[in-house]
Amino acid sequence: MNFTVESILIIGSFLLFVSILASKISTKLGIPTLLIFLAVGMLAGSDGIGGISFHNAALAKTVGAVTLTLILFSGGLDTAYDHIRPIIWHGVLLSTVGVLATAFSIGYFIYFITDFTLVESLLVGSIISSTDAAAVFSILRSRNIHLKHHLAPTLELESGSNDVMAYFLMIFFMGVLSSGGELEISAALPMFFKEMIIGGIAGFLVGKTMLFVVNKAQLTNEALYPGLTLSMILFTYSATNYIHGSGFLAVYIAALMLGSQDFLHKNSLLRFYDGITWLMQVAMFIVLGLLVFPKQLVPISGVGILISLVLMFVARPLGVFLSLAFFKKVGRSQKLFISWVGLRGAVPIVFATYPMLEGLDKTGKIFHIVFFIVLTSILFQGTSLHALAKWLKLIETKVSAKKARAISLSEDVKSELLELEVPEDAEAAGKQIVELGLPKSSLIVLISRDKSYLTPRGDTVIEAGDKLMVMMDDKQSIKETKACLGIG
Repeated sequence: MNFTVESILIIGSFLLFVSILASKISTKLGIPTLLIFLAVGMLAGSDGIGGISFHNAALAKTVGAVTLTLILFSGGLDTAYDHIRPIIWHGVLLSTVGVLATAFSIGYFIYFITDFTLVESLLVGSIISSTDAAAVFSILRSRNIHLKHHLAPTLELESGSNDVMAYFLMIFFMGVLSSGGELEISAALPMFFKEMIIGGIAGFLVGKTMLFVVNKAQLTNEALYPGLTLSMILFTYSATNYIHGSGFLAVYIAALMLGSQDFLHKNSLLRFYDGITWLMQVAMFIVLGLLVFPKQLVPISGVGILISLVLMFVARPLGVFLSLAFFKKVGRSQKLFISWVGLRGAVPIVFATYPMLEGLDKTGKIFHIVFFIVLTSILFQGTSLHALAKWLKLIETKVSAKKARAISLSEDVKSELLELEVPEDAEAAGKQIVELGLPKSSLIVLISRDKSYLTPRGDTVIEAGDKLMVMMDDKQSIKETKACLGIG
């Protein structure tokens, strides 16, 4: 079937429209949104009801690389260095030692239960060894899970930086397969440190440059700043890879440096990258869904389930417990939770397209095994994060004195303005304001959510983590309002 430009735009826009509307289902059913996007792509593919034949691994790789670059930049831009400073070594070790231990342990297991050679097995282990920034960022933030003990920044730092080690291992084992050579781990170490050093230096320099350019450019139209920064991000990724450095690491470090500083148009840029990241995620998951053949998932489902179980319950925990063994303040419950948040998402699927483009043996089987593992990870781990965090008592639910405070008004004004934060388990979470049954003497005048302010209406849905500015007439109204919100 030959596609015209018009037919591609019609099909693409329709799939995008359906995916975004279908994402509402995920919120109600507790299913990760990313799984909905993949399902739409699979249904539209050659084995689904859409019947679209798609075999362009190169396009999938390009879309994936651009999307991962934007995800890493958006995540780093929204992460303040002060938040990750206490746990920076936790993240570094999880991103290196953790990925290495996971890749080799699951790789050897794959070798024993499949017909893959040892190098092919270690290649698959490398592809599925890193956690996915898109999956972790989207699930933690969309579910408003507020975790104790710096767990959220630890998970975000790890997921944002461990692609580097996984990518390096994948390229190394692909090189061994292509050349037919033997494993030479000692020869790989200088290459790894070279990529890390070049990527780190490039990220530092670009971060400084971006801060200077954004503050000094003085563009006549504010709408041009996203385009300005976007050009620098894509250049950083591609140029760093061109000089044999880690482009992913360079982008992430640049974003961390920029996000930790105040600069012009920061809020508008944060909103832009949040929006474009979600849009690119939808497009990427649809493309990856189109690339898979669901009928080919059935023959490898038995092997896929075994690999998934060992990855979730053995290989990933092994990597986490080894990485955090010398941090006495990290308790067992925290290590167990970090182990379970080893979500696999778009990164392994995108990485699985690399062997396909190189024309290596068994790439179709490798791709579908990786795809199956990602599906099980998102479905089982993604849907149970909140329940596990609650069971391990790692969710922050108390309202601190800083989060709920009265604001003094003029003595002529008899009312009181109170700021309240809605805890994770509050009765008000998920309800519209009109459904709360607030006393007539109470009025929600402003809502602070995700670094932005909302003007409340009757149909505005209250979310966990919202900071509500409530105007009340007397102390009795305060008690009644807190009772309606479910705040003790």
